[in-house]
Amino acid sequence: MWERERVSEKNVETLQYCFDGPEGAPVLILGPSLGTTWHMWDRQIPELSRHWRVLRFDLPGHGGAPAHPAPSIPDLAGRLLATLDRLGIDRFGYAGCSIGAAIGAELALRHPLRVGSLALVSASPRFGTADSFRQRGVVVRTNGLDPIARATPERWFTPDFAAAQPAIVDWAVQMVRTTDPGCYIAACEALAGFDIRAELGRIGVPTLVLVGADDQVTPAADARVLVAGIPDARLALVPGTSHLAPVEQPMAVTDLLVRHFSSSWQTSDHPTGMTAIPAPPVKPVLTTAPPVSPVAEIGYAMQPEAQVDARSDAYDQGIKVRREVLGDAHVDRAESLADEFTGDFQDFITRYAWGEVWTRPAIDRRTRSVITLTALAARGHLDELAFHTRAALRNGLTPTEIKEVLLHTGVYCGVPTANSAFAVAQRIIREETSPEA
Repeated sequence: MWERERVSEKNVETLQYCFDGPEGAPVLILGPSLGTTWHMWDRQIPELSRHWRVLRFDLPGHGGAPAHPAPSIPDLAGRLLATLDRLGIDRFGYAGCSIGAAIGAELALRHPLRVGSLALVSASPRFGTADSFRQRGVVVRTNGLDPIARATPERWFTPDFAAAQPAIVDWAVQMVRTTDPGCYIAACEALAGFDIRAELGRIGVPTLVLVGADDQVTPAADARVLVAGIPDARLALVPGTSHLAPVEQPMAVTDLLVRHFSSSWQTSDHPTGMTAIPAPPVKPVLTTAPPVSPVAEIGYAMQPEAQVDARSDAYDQGIKVRREVLGDAHVDRAESLADEFTGDFQDFITRYAWGEVWTRPAIDRRTRSVITLTALAARGHLDELAFHTRAALRNGLTPTEIKEVLLHTGVYCGVPTANSAFAVAQRIIREETSPEA
């Protein structure tokens, strides 16, 4: 019997869930995509529930679930494990789509004794860029979810499917519109902080990586990075399919999942003693990926060991916070311009301002942004005011709150000062809060 890894003693919140299938059968968990509910898996349930006890769950604030935001993938995985602990479920198979796939990868990495087999659908070791997800959070905080909902069909479905299935498109748009905005923003933050590129080799369970051939959100190149990095992984490429593959090609996805979990999940270690189910024939291409170097594919390389070891804790903390607040693009640009003359100064900023001051716990980042905007406006540092206005939006300030900060600054620091600051802030706010950005 496997070791029991309990998390419920930590008083972790649980998730909204539902069951299908026979009691006593091995448990198969289905994780949803961002902006969807467990109903995105409805078309898979009749077949999957013949063989497994299927548990589907909703993300916080999705599908009417309690709106308790979870700002990281480890937090979401912990809530799912707490739910399973309270249900008495120790070991399970797991299939997840998009952010649901990220949760599955996190479980396989941190709790490998509990995951019997894994399927990552429309997945990536790093979803886009951290900046893009924090930008999406700014748009939602300013405009609500309607602009995101209206853009959903283009992101989730191929044009032919969207034209032929208007009822499903309307259903998808409504799923997004009825999501809690705060929980959606928190999920964007969770995806912004997700990056397992350096850890893929530690996923030790049989893994299916399934992607639509026309997926522009998590393209086939991302799937190939996963397959190249995970030791026991296979690739399934579904033709004519975009991001929400279980909805667009339900039969193909169902067949692939049945085949994978039937052949790769040894259920003899389950108390029921069930044996593997013969795999049905499938049409989509299922193949082992060609040997690809993950480093070459994603342009990522570890720093030399001596250089990493020489960095202080303050630098490591500082560069993390600096990237989270200012964005990867800004920090990458600053580092690329650093040379022998300015490099020590950049190092100083990272260690002192970001590693020792911005990390202090007494006040939160929103409050620090208010202070920073005021100080920069008062001193006339308009270039810095521009990128800290962008940072303030990502730290949770709304345009209305930024306006009030600058109005207050005008009273105590002078009208000309505030006038210049308003011009800079207005330009940045327009850029950052445009739904088309």
